[in-house]
Amino acid sequence: MTSDDVTGEKFCRGCGSVVLERIEDSRAEWHSSSKDEYDNRTRTGSPTSLAMHDMGLATIIGRQNKDSSGKPLSSLMKSTITRLRVWDSRSQMHESASRNLTEAFGELKRLADKLALPDAVIEKTAYIYRKALEKHLVKGRSIPVLLAAALHIACRDSGTPRTLREIADQNNVKIKYASKCYRLLLQELDLRMPVVNPVQCISRIASKVGLKEKTKRGAIAILENAVNKDITSGKNPMALAAAALYLSCVINGDQVSQKVIALAAGVTEVTIRNRYKGLGKTLYLDLSGPHNPDIMPDYAKITNQNH
Repeated sequence: MTSDDVTGEKFCRGCGSVVLERIEDSRAEWHSSSKDEYDNRTRTGSPTSLAMHDMGLATIIGRQNKDSSGKPLSSLMKSTITRLRVWDSRSQMHESASRNLTEAFGELKRLADKLALPDAVIEKTAYIYRKALEKHLVKGRSIPVLLAAALHIACRDSGTPRTLREIADQNNVKIKYASKCYRLLLQELDLRMPVVNPVQCISRIASKVGLKEKTKRGAIAILENAVNKDITSGKNPMALAAAALYLSCVINGDQVSQKVIALAAGVTEVTIRNRYKGLGKTLYLDLSGPHNPDIMPDYAKITNQNH
């Protein structure tokens, strides 16, 4: 009986029959710091991922020119194995779907670095893109545009505050085409998107503007009260968060203009003014003038109710 530590099998030396497979390796673990993957002697490879064109399951012909017994190959067999390695590497990208996924997921990796996206969002985006490829939705459409739409769906599904305009700008595509692909994916894949909570956008805008924690907490209190009164439905969550922050700045006396908050939120100043007036009117806040001390009691009442 002979044990093969590479394949994890125990076989008969005479007839070659496998007696036992998947035997445990009791040897010491290897810890390699080499950058070359072929010199890495760790037992496990890279984890599987949907964001790889082959999901990390492809096999390759090893670089060691030795047979199963460890003896060196002859010169003729060595040249044959070298040609097989070349054809093996070329066959990995033979199908058009594999080439499409390779280009798309390369773009997705670049977007993930720019937007600081978590791994869960990347995996969800890759899953949606694969479904679109199976339904032949990629044919005749730009890969970056469809990828931006899939990424926005993944961000909304996971509650990650990334707008479609921001994703389109980072991917150098037009927002009009990205919106069309977004609606197409929702319809063809039968997806239902959850309503985005505007409170999740507060921290992102506040960190860009550099607002105080007191102002941030005040904006959260205003938005929570607005959500409880069901006045946020059908409105842009990023615009609501920006208006609540500006309203909190007015109350706390922070000298921050609407233009600064609008740039940080990616919305227009007109939108912030409309949402600002709507929040003040619904929450019974006196907005007759900037930094009006008459609105402080009502603001304190809202804050006490929510905290």
